[in-house]
Amino acid sequence: MRRLPLIFLLAATGAFAADRAVPADPVTRADYERAAQLQDKYKGLALNVAEMPAWIGSTDMFWYRRSVEGGHDFVLVNAETQEKKPAFDHARLATALSSATGKTYNPRELPFRRIELTEKLDTVRFELDAARWECNLGSYVCSKEPAPDQSAKDPEDEGYDDTPKAINGDKTTKWSPDGKWEAFVENFNLCIRAKGETEKVFLSMDGSEGNYYAFDTITWAPDSKHLVAYRVRPGYKRLVHYVESSPADQLQPKYSAMVYPKAGDVLTLEQPVLFEVSPNKEMPVANDLFPNPYSISDPVWWKDSRGFTFEYNQRGHQLYRVIEVSSTNGEARTLIDERATTFVNYEPLTADQFDTGKIYRHDLEDGKEILWASERDGWEHLYLYDGQTGKVKNLITKGDWVVRAVDHVDDAKRQIYFEASGMEAGKDPYSMHPYRINFDGTGLTPLSTQEADHRLSFSPDGKYYVDLYSTLEVPPVLELHSTAGDKATATIEQADVRHLLESGWRPPDVFTAKGRDGKTDIWGVIYKPANFDPHKKYPVIEDIYAGPQGSFVPKDFGVYTQPLTELGFVVVQIDGMGTNNRSRAFHDVTWQNIKDAGFPDRILWHQAAAKQFPWYDITRVGIFGTSSGGQSAMGALLFHPEFYKVAVANSGCYDNRMDKIWWNEQWMGWPVGPQYAASSDVDNAHLLEGKLMLVVGEMDKNVDPSSTYQVVNALIKANKTFTLLTVPGGDHGAGGAYGQRALEDFFVHNLLGQETPDWNAPEPETPDKNKPDTATRTAK
Repeated sequence: MRRLPLIFLLAATGAFAADRAVPADPVTRADYERAAQLQDKYKGLALNVAEMPAWIGSTDMFWYRRSVEGGHDFVLVNAETQEKKPAFDHARLATALSSATGKTYNPRELPFRRIELTEKLDTVRFELDAARWECNLGSYVCSKEPAPDQSAKDPEDEGYDDTPKAINGDKTTKWSPDGKWEAFVENFNLCIRAKGETEKVFLSMDGSEGNYYAFDTITWAPDSKHLVAYRVRPGYKRLVHYVESSPADQLQPKYSAMVYPKAGDVLTLEQPVLFEVSPNKEMPVANDLFPNPYSISDPVWWKDSRGFTFEYNQRGHQLYRVIEVSSTNGEARTLIDERATTFVNYEPLTADQFDTGKIYRHDLEDGKEILWASERDGWEHLYLYDGQTGKVKNLITKGDWVVRAVDHVDDAKRQIYFEASGMEAGKDPYSMHPYRINFDGTGLTPLSTQEADHRLSFSPDGKYYVDLYSTLEVPPVLELHSTAGDKATATIEQADVRHLLESGWRPPDVFTAKGRDGKTDIWGVIYKPANFDPHKKYPVIEDIYAGPQGSFVPKDFGVYTQPLTELGFVVVQIDGMGTNNRSRAFHDVTWQNIKDAGFPDRILWHQAAAKQFPWYDITRVGIFGTSSGGQSAMGALLFHPEFYKVAVANSGCYDNRMDKIWWNEQWMGWPVGPQYAASSDVDNAHLLEGKLMLVVGEMDKNVDPSSTYQVVNALIKANKTFTLLTVPGGDHGAGGAYGQRALEDFFVHNLLGQETPDWNAPEPETPDKNKPDTATRTAK
């Protein structure tokens, strides 16, 4: 479940006048127009804003994209010489791409953000219109590449079909490292054949349509004496069906379906099977250590072929193991055993604040030692394991702070370069800072003195790294560093935001307050109107996303805006308990309790803000959100109607039993039990108070649209009044500009107590700015 952009959402009308509110200035068409143009007003005013660089192959060169007058360009940097130049001829590439596609492209507005440059710098590749393109940088001729192979699609992607691509009669083969044998699947079984021979040998005989050997899992040992493949028993193939009511290319509706596993569904079962080539024999691998997988990773052989490892995530996400299988006898043993009474966040540890897992593994000396990340002591930290005994040798990092990413490991020097947050008391616990530490836990060294949010990227050989850092107020700086001496080699890019500030843009204000436990700081931001008057009272609208997978209040620099501020509201974002990137206890609040959404902390935060700021009116509080945020927005009116009065919920997963399996079983647990009903907006729809708008796209591929219709059904049965906007052809977060205006109407009418413009009436040809909009009337 992914975080959507802040400003595009929802729909329509309602009626709730805030009795205690001081009458506000009438909201006019001009105010709406200003809100609609807010992002465009600031577009292009922040110059030389660098995006995260990418290193090129195995070289010491990197490229990055930056903002320039009129759009963006791509820059190439040689870390050794510090030479900086255009990554390619933007004008020639635009001309070449225009010729190849039949569309016209501007050199400063090329239709891609990420590229792949070859090491010789003679070719650039990128994605355009769901296709891969390649442009020769000598001839400047562009061509579309063949469609990518879909067989390796991530099983957590919506629409994933786990039917193997090569299970019966496929001629695709996998050659042994010594080139003497080819392995393939025929009649659902694993076969091998000697090079140059026609006779094949069936290594297995137990494969069938319902329990087949999957070609994509075949993995040879480095010495070519063994190979492993997974035998796969398919799970329940749930389909979500769609009716596209208003397709663009025909009058009649279209019908389609996609595979969409949901919480509680029977899963596909994968089991590793080990084979010896000579003599040809199967070596059974007992599944005692991995009996009930949610998933198992691909097998990875040790370099000396003594065995292979895979990672086992047990269904329910409370047990995660690194398992080794011996090539001598097929016996399995546990190298690392990670357990939790709530959940193990099994996604990879990354520096992305919006979607951050906790698993990290780095093998040393072919498994003699293993670096591992764990939250077992209540904070995400690094451990050094003995890979032969499976015992912890020592804790590497420790303290009441969080390791957020491992950027580089120097095996020879036995040092780790990593990013962490919360190490400095009193500072923002989410801002990430770079450090270095020795394997034995000594020598902890900060790599920057800049108080900012940092992102690092190391060159393939580890000689250099780039540090991109910023804050909400301080624009990005891109520095190049040498790991020898930990010193900045050069400032590569320094953003210029003078024109942006001259235009009147200001970053949101940071505010903190104590959470429900009376001691934990809850962090958030406040967006004010451009014409903010501290002597007025402003209704408050919360932009919520409380997904447990990440934290969502911005920390780095961006031209962040909230259009609702132009209509007389203050808008806030808050990271309450239950979200990620703090302590384990902070995160565990979400366990089997999605409806909590950090609301006890959020309400205390609002109350503290109102106590400090006289203009902050908590007698009129609204909320909006999308996806998980949509579920939370509606939940605010169901479970906290004494505080939240108006909500707009877009594309919500209102019942976690109706939503995708990976996200919901991770946080709500398995088996599916009464905790799902307790957090369900559908089962609790009868509790609705206040004013609710629901928005759904009929072609939502992220959250089953039926989730919205089921909550609508429950509201109707409970005789509740609400507003529904269905967007024909709309996907997740549907609505666009129309939905945004409808959202604004809903809050203007229900929180400001005003009638909204008559959008069906013609606009005045020459509006007089000194008179109120004739299509706008204040509420009596």
